[in-house]
Amino acid sequence: MTKIIAHRGARSIAPENTIAAAEIARLIGADLWETDISVTRDGHLVLFHDDDLLRTTNAKTFFPHHKYFSLDTFNLYQIQVLDIGETFIQNDPFGEIALGNISLDSLESFKGIKIPTLEDALTYTQNNNFPVNLELKEQNGKFKEFPLPKAVANMIDKMGISQELLIISSFKHVWLEEIKDILPDVEVQALLGDDFEHKIDWDKFCSADNSNLLDQFKTYNINSQMITIDEIAKLKRMGKKVNLFTVNDKDDMVRFIKAGVDGIFTDYPQVMKQLR
Repeated sequence: MTKIIAHRGARSIAPENTIAAAEIARLIGADLWETDISVTRDGHLVLFHDDDLLRTTNAKTFFPHHKYFSLDTFNLYQIQVLDIGETFIQNDPFGEIALGNISLDSLESFKGIKIPTLEDALTYTQNNNFPVNLELKEQNGKFKEFPLPKAVANMIDKMGISQELLIISSFKHVWLEEIKDILPDVEVQALLGDDFEHKIDWDKFCSADNSNLLDQFKTYNINSQMITIDEIAKLKRMGKKVNLFTVNDKDDMVRFIKAGVDGIFTDYPQVMKQLR
């Protein structure tokens, strides 16, 4: 059965990359949730996707004299005064509030939601036995060389979380090799297709000449707009697991489920749940 992977939680109906989004995804019936790991100026690991704070927080209002709004220019204590929930309500990024698809009680509960730490996420996952896919994001500026795999592994070790609840993914595949060395019991998944300027040459990727790369990982998380049904079938015949991101259209979900993909990252787990 194709797994429902709640992309940044149920982000169409809750503030993305928050515990609230993860919990709503769990209650909907998603199989796991996905979130992004980034680093604050003082080296704390937080759940956040963008390079800057402007899209999903009220940083500009709260810090009007701050010169830059990149995540790595804010300390954890500054980040945790920002309100990600109120910003979600005001922006209604997927139009689901306007459509009446989010209850007033839920909207009220979103007010005051802060950016969580990795520790918050791991605690939630452990307490609810709800697996999480942690995407290690390549950092910018002074954190470009930050040892993110080691920092994440140290937190996992420190908390003693069951490693079967964890998946670690990244576009930076060398980081996944590091994770395999440090945490051999944690599943790793290689991301492919981060931008359309670098198309994937599937004939070359799946060729015998490329066997070392193909054998490197068991599971590939692939941009759904950069692979065909035939290419999915080819990878599956080669014994690979294929997850696709980010699939929000219902007809596309049906098409990929029929193609036998192993998982679908979606902002709409509530829609995909209806198909199973």
